[in-house]
Amino acid sequence: MLPIEKVKTGFVTIIGRPNAGKSTLLNNILKQKIAIMSDKPQTTRNIINGVYTDEDSQIVFIDTPGIHKPRHRLGDYMMKLANSAIKDSEIVYLIINANEKFGSGDQHIINIIKELNVPTFLLINKIDLISPENIIEIIEFYRNLHDFVEIVPISALKSINVDNLLKTTKKYLIPSIKMYPDDVITDSPEYFVISEFIREKVLQLTEQEIPHSIAVVIDKISKEKGKKKNIIATIVVERKSQKGMIIGKQGKMIKEIGIRARKDIEILLGERVFLELWVKVIDNWRSKPNLIRDLGYRDDVFD
Repeated sequence: MLPIEKVKTGFVTIIGRPNAGKSTLLNNILKQKIAIMSDKPQTTRNIINGVYTDEDSQIVFIDTPGIHKPRHRLGDYMMKLANSAIKDSEIVYLIINANEKFGSGDQHIINIIKELNVPTFLLINKIDLISPENIIEIIEFYRNLHDFVEIVPISALKSINVDNLLKTTKKYLIPSIKMYPDDVITDSPEYFVISEFIREKVLQLTEQEIPHSIAVVIDKISKEKGKKKNIIATIVVERKSQKGMIIGKQGKMIKEIGIRARKDIEILLGERVFLELWVKVIDNWRSKPNLIRDLGYRDDVFD
């Protein structure tokens, strides 16, 4: 019997304030999009596991919701998810936006990592937007706040220093057998990633209160021999007026959402798809745990 190959393995949780660049970093590391991105705060609502595999390692990166003060039960859910992911990982990446001033939200995150006591890297993101002198000032400031095991300046969007970050991360991991086949990039179900791609397009195309009040449910995925894969999904909103905005005049908005989402879904699946979208109103769903469960969010968080 041949010996089982061992490589450096472990779980790395990515945390930070909303819009710090967590999902951008995960997609960059994987060289493929699995986490949605937009300029709206609190884009990520669920944890998303990205599996990175190379010749000497397999690392599971956990993208978490941006840490913030919850305003409804969905917000509570998101923060419990983030805390749970931190406790279950070998390393935490705290990613900050180098172009933003330190605030109470940043201090709140520092307090969390102090309490949970997990080895933490400080990632200073978007260094392409500031001077080298500013980077040094940020490093010195954060060194006085917490004993980070590593401080790594990066640009997640432009891939600056990301390879070095991976090399440094491997030093803190121990050899073990691989957890996934080499071709796996996420253990999130297909329907979950598809629903997130649809939600991303709503975030990108709508304004005002709509982005935070929607959910997407995949009603059906099917395929007949010789035909495109058929996907039926429902966009859930909280008010009737929002339904009208999602559909748009003469259905133009929902059509554009579908066109953009279908492109990402086809890249993910590697095949042509037919995407059918519907819109449904469920009053105040974000404040009702039973509805949050029904819309696909993890049930155990509310136990």
